[in-house]
Amino acid sequence: MKSEQLVEKARRYCESKGARFTQLREKIYAILINKAGATGAYELLDTLKETENSAKPATVYRTLDFLLEFGLVHRLESNNAFIACHHFGCSHPVQFLICDSCGEVKEIQSEGLKETLDAQAHAFGFKVSTQTIEAHGQCAQCQQH
Repeated sequence: MKSEQLVEKARRYCESKGARFTQLREKIYAILINKAGATGAYELLDTLKETENSAKPATVYRTLDFLLEFGLVHRLESNNAFIACHHFGCSHPVQFLICDSCGEVKEIQSEGLKETLDAQAHAFGFKVSTQTIEAHGQCAQCQQH
């Protein structure tokens, strides 16, 4: 799906939930869509300032909070960065393959992983509410160099 189509889908999704997908939210989401890897808040701010010179860190963080709440982005805990979600609107467990060399991030869906985790948690009387797994290593391209 092209960037413009994904932004439009996000706009319709937010509106269906009674939320405004403002121009600023759209810009930050579009920046994340067009990045191959995860992006930190201050890198987002620097990119945003190219068109919005009055942008402040608090503005970016509030926008990221909104995008996280609506499932439009994921936060990578290990490197405190954000990545666009292309299949929002559904609750899904999240797993990432993160290249430590070039920064590329791939979101994957591992068959059976959620069920295994839930079963093991249940054995301890624990209920999993959210699940994010981050695997660090090297992508195929970086392994060749």
